[in-house]
Amino acid sequence: MTKFTIRAIPIFILFLFASVHQVSAQGFSAYFGVGSAADGQATSTGCPTKQVLDTFENTPTCEPAPNIGGAFGVFGADFMITPHLGVNGEYSFRFAQAPYLPDVQLNARPSFYDFNAVYQPTTGTNRIVPVLEGGIGGSKLSLYVGQSGCGTGFCINPSQAIATSNHFQLHGAVGVKLYVKSDIFIKPQFDIHWVDNLNQQYSSNFVPQFTISIGYTFGRH
Repeated sequence: MTKFTIRAIPIFILFLFASVHQVSAQGFSAYFGVGSAADGQATSTGCPTKQVLDTFENTPTCEPAPNIGGAFGVFGADFMITPHLGVNGEYSFRFAQAPYLPDVQLNARPSFYDFNAVYQPTTGTNRIVPVLEGGIGGSKLSLYVGQSGCGTGFCINPSQAIATSNHFQLHGAVGVKLYVKSDIFIKPQFDIHWVDNLNQQYSSNFVPQFTISIGYTFGRH
């Protein structure tokens, strides 16, 4: 999937849910926030612990492996079909590029998108609303050069991805909507992403993530 397509999916979901809401809504919520995700350093066969084989060099060498961390942004929306059951779409991404293979000035930016079933044990009229999510989606690792450069007939800049790695993911989350006003809520949430074959780039297929968002619920009564 292209960078434009992946970033357009959540926007499409927002418009879709908003359209459905006009017909019949038990509650439509949109939110955005910040947080962080984590995954450790991989070890390539034949390299010391927490080092990977750099095949971008003319002579492949081992160098320190990357890890997932840093500040992430998240935005999403959910639509409650009944007072307790609904659907949800989310997209989270690392704000800045992170060093991936420093020796060749290669950076990376991971992102995750998912589509979920949502269960709220209490009704949306409560001040405290626990939220459980489970679904599927994907993960994308975009690779960038660390500085501008030109070759024969082409130029590359640091904002242009030179390669991407796409993976299927399973997603689960537990959070809570804390309504500070009748329609405005703060939502701390813990997510777990199981990303197929992510251990080719990092130490594990499991990526825990914590975010805190602010959002608004339409049709709350």
